[in-house]
Amino acid sequence: MTEPHTPAPQPEDASPSAETPTPSVAPADPPPPVPTGALPDWPAFRRSPVWQTPVAANPFDASDKVEPPAVREPIAPPVAPPAAPMPPAPVVPSPAQPPAPTSPPMAPPPAAPPTPAATTPPNPSPELRRSLGALRTEVGKAVVGQDAAVTGLVIALLCRGHVLLEGVPGVAKTLLVRTLAAALDLGTKRIQFTPDLMPGDVTGSLVYDARTAQFSFREGPVFTNLLLADEINRTPPKTQASLLEAMEERQVSVDGKARPLPDPFIVIATQNPVEYEGTYPLPEAQLDRFLLKLTLPIPQRDQEIEVLARHAAGFDPRDLAAAGVRPVAGARDLARARAEVGQVQIARDVMGYAVDVCRATRTSPSLSLGVSPRGATALLATSRAWAWLSGRAFVTPDDIKALAHPTLRHRVQLRAEAELEGVTAESVLDTVLATVPVPR
Repeated sequence: MTEPHTPAPQPEDASPSAETPTPSVAPADPPPPVPTGALPDWPAFRRSPVWQTPVAANPFDASDKVEPPAVREPIAPPVAPPAAPMPPAPVVPSPAQPPAPTSPPMAPPPAAPPTPAATTPPNPSPELRRSLGALRTEVGKAVVGQDAAVTGLVIALLCRGHVLLEGVPGVAKTLLVRTLAAALDLGTKRIQFTPDLMPGDVTGSLVYDARTAQFSFREGPVFTNLLLADEINRTPPKTQASLLEAMEERQVSVDGKARPLPDPFIVIATQNPVEYEGTYPLPEAQLDRFLLKLTLPIPQRDQEIEVLARHAAGFDPRDLAAAGVRPVAGARDLARARAEVGQVQIARDVMGYAVDVCRATRTSPSLSLGVSPRGATALLATSRAWAWLSGRAFVTPDDIKALAHPTLRHRVQLRAEAELEGVTAESVLDTVLATVPVPR
């Protein structure tokens, strides 16, 4: 244990009348001042050099004047003078690590680019609209009374979609496709689908060449711009499925190699709605890949009289040039028109209206299968194309209504009990369009 420290007795002060001369030189070893109070019981603190070092007399306080000593106050413990700041040591670079190079002054950051102002969509080109509108006139030189079908085919070309034509025999389905190809200066080929048709007869196949002793690929009729699949429901599903890759991927894979199809490429398939003997109905997966389903009705009385008058005047449906059909547009015009259709704006509430129409078919009690999300995107595409053909750069709810029937009629499937009651897909779509609220 540390013994308690007893303070030394205080020295008596000199008489105030005594005069003590102040020496010019301080005593060599004056005794250290002793505090009056008791020190804390810290052995380390008592042994501190600050506490034990005697304080030297200040030479600048020497004076010949003798003054009476002042009454001493209790002396506080001396405080160590602040240490003089050490000069910073010079930074010596290590020989193993070279000094870092001084980086050049940083350039001020570039000014932020100005925020672009909201741009309005460009208006449809009148020249392109006139050239595509002239298609109706050119096709009308050979086909009478099918203006709606011509417009639907033009919309399909603008959307790069495929078309299913449905009509009784003799309403100029094949003639319509051939005349449209001649007016657009596009290639066209026709395939008559029969029960014995093989997939290789559509896509092409490898043929052995005896002269070179090698197999070479021979392209099928699918390698064209407008492919007419006549009576597509008369061939087995195996052959029908050979068009799935061509319609969706726009290519044909033979012997492990994908071969792209020309652009534009659309399939225009025909089927007879009244004769089902010996037919193979298209599966829903293939029907959903057709953008539009167009129905070709029987012409009106005056239109049918016009057909007879042309034939009486010498019209030959196999010689379109003699009928005066000439190209009024081409593949380049279609590409430019597709680029403009892609810039047609559609508001979010109009998108919601299209989605609500499609979703309403999924809850209809008359349908066992409603419109898929692919059908909703198809309705969006056809509505934009129709708005562009109408000279507008935006889509309205009326555009959705105008294209709902041809875009959605083949994507729904009726229940058996609804068919027995005489319900049709057209009547279901009419009910949906009448009940879904239209955005204002």
